[in-house]
Amino acid sequence: MAQMRLDKFLGEMGVGSRSQIKEMARKGRILVNGKTELKSDRKIDPQTDTVTADGRTVQYVSMEYYMLNKPAGTVSAREDGRYPTVLELIPQAKRKDLFPVGRLDVDTEGLLLITNDGDLAHRLLSPRKHVDKVYYARIQGRLPQDAVSRMEQGLVLEDGLCTLPALLEILEDRKGDDESQVRLTIREGKFHQVKRMFEALGCRVVYLKRLSMGPLVLDETLSPGQCRPLTDEELRKLSNA
Repeated sequence: MAQMRLDKFLGEMGVGSRSQIKEMARKGRILVNGKTELKSDRKIDPQTDTVTADGRTVQYVSMEYYMLNKPAGTVSAREDGRYPTVLELIPQAKRKDLFPVGRLDVDTEGLLLITNDGDLAHRLLSPRKHVDKVYYARIQGRLPQDAVSRMEQGLVLEDGLCTLPALLEILEDRKGDDESQVRLTIREGKFHQVKRMFEALGCRVVYLKRLSMGPLVLDETLSPGQCRPLTDEELRKLSNA
């Protein structure tokens, strides 16, 4: 790995702003390879040099990947003035430039990838890639008899948007209380798309959970609000997808 400035190294690892790191160095609070370093703009090798700030060794990580089981009541954003954000649920994160790949509505649960890998995020979200996204939903209202075929053909939503063909699987249809359990696979991610698709069928989504995105499948051992780093196998599948 190429050399980088000490203040950039520490800034990316969340130690502080460039001015704060400069002040830390001036006060002798930063060590490089066991020696006090007063110049925050010196070059270091993140792979071979040992950097300590306020007595804590700082390990450099260029990329991070976390699977989150997003709970309802959180927003898929880096910051928000009203709701807690999904990034607040990644306490072990080392980097400060993480972001959620795509968005789930505030009341939607399930799989969310958190990373700082912009190239991977683009591949997963690009409309041209047609990455499968699978959702479990509970629906109120009577599904029409031709719901499956209409989803397969693509729906015209209220605002005139034509959706790509989708796969609807009816898991349970309880005619007595007009509630159904379904699995829906879509290949795009428009605003409130799943909810709007069922509204076009005369139904209402009362619970929604994303189960998978491309080859990445939600780890069902994660309770809502829990996360873990991706495994090497999951990263391999994502890179090959």
